[in-house]
Amino acid sequence: MAVEGGMKCVKFLIFFFNFIFWLCGLALIVVGVLVQVGLHKTFTIKDAAASGVPILIIIVGVVIFFISFFGCCGAWKENYCMITTFAIFLSLIIIVEIAAAIAGYVFRNKLSGVVQDSLTDMIMHYENGTAEFKDTVDKLQEELKCCGVNSSSDWKIFSSEGNSVPDSCCKNITAGCGVGTMTDAAKVYLKGCHDAVEALLKKNLLWVIVAALVIAFLQIMGIVFACCLMRGIRSGYEVM
Repeated sequence: MAVEGGMKCVKFLIFFFNFIFWLCGLALIVVGVLVQVGLHKTFTIKDAAASGVPILIIIVGVVIFFISFFGCCGAWKENYCMITTFAIFLSLIIIVEIAAAIAGYVFRNKLSGVVQDSLTDMIMHYENGTAEFKDTVDKLQEELKCCGVNSSSDWKIFSSEGNSVPDSCCKNITAGCGVGTMTDAAKVYLKGCHDAVEALLKKNLLWVIVAALVIAFLQIMGIVFACCLMRGIRSGYEVM
């Protein structure tokens, strides 16, 4: 009876952990989508590596979402093969999540160059860009209270006289407030957007790394319980 009771407990723990996994999968999808949107809505990124980590996180989240359901069915039916398959899939997911966390950490060191190139490209295409593109650039500068890449002087190509900036650089935005005010600290922000954007992206990537590691730890616990249930089923004990 003690063994049977223990297996019953393990069975319900697997249900509990699979519910946690389901939530974790949903959380990974949300985090991945938020980072992906943050990367591409904030400004145009030309480096494909920037999308790799959030896309990987989204894929892992979707897989976990469905595997958790598979694990529940296996525990409910007390099916050895399904529980074994569930444990194997979960192990593979953990490896992928750890790889994603490492990739995210490594990418943190490359952010500065990616941000520099992307913001420079953004300024180069601002004048001939679409209304939506200009609006994105303007919102970036307004929200982060910055101007240009490294300084407001990066907007020299904005006008023929070379001393004007977009109105979104102004501290108090009004129509035409950026004309002739490139270096006027009283009217426009002189600090560039590079550092602010880099800090924002690093913060988002940090959340991805933390989420991946925490979920991987929970999944290890799930594998342990799955192995216990597999052992109980294989030993011929009835699990209620």
